[in-house]
Amino acid sequence: MAEAKSGSLSDDWLDRLQESGYRVTAPRRVIVEILTHGQRALNPIELYDLGRKEHPHLGLVTVYRTLEKLEELGLVQRVHQPGACNLYLRATTGHEHFLVCTQCGRVETFAGDDLSGLIARTARQSGFDVHEHWLQLFGLCAACQGNPDLESES
Repeated sequence: MAEAKSGSLSDDWLDRLQESGYRVTAPRRVIVEILTHGQRALNPIELYDLGRKEHPHLGLVTVYRTLEKLEELGLVQRVHQPGACNLYLRATTGHEHFLVCTQCGRVETFAGDDLSGLIARTARQSGFDVHEHWLQLFGLCAACQGNPDLESES
């Protein structure tokens, strides 16, 4: 992602929204602040609840529309959860994958191994022309496992 003129990731995102035709409003600013400063993936309702603490008149429709636009701009990524609502978080830079804690929502990224062989074999066998892939691993983070030795490595 390009560095913002002011150096703030939030300001960069707001500039990108404005350049794409969106007005920068107080509710959108709150949503962007939460997403750019958070360390965990949030579902739209969690984002709405957090946002209303800062801006009581924030609407749920605004949350969904802003998430949709931020995803379209490549600024947030959707985390698909088995059997649950999608989560959203800052998009990664480069080729990274997600480790998602199913208890607290914490997300860590990790550089993926070379999956090109698997993707090529799958494409050949299926006849698909594969353009992209996502790898998301779900489990419990060290803190939720209560394992202090693993927590210090984070």
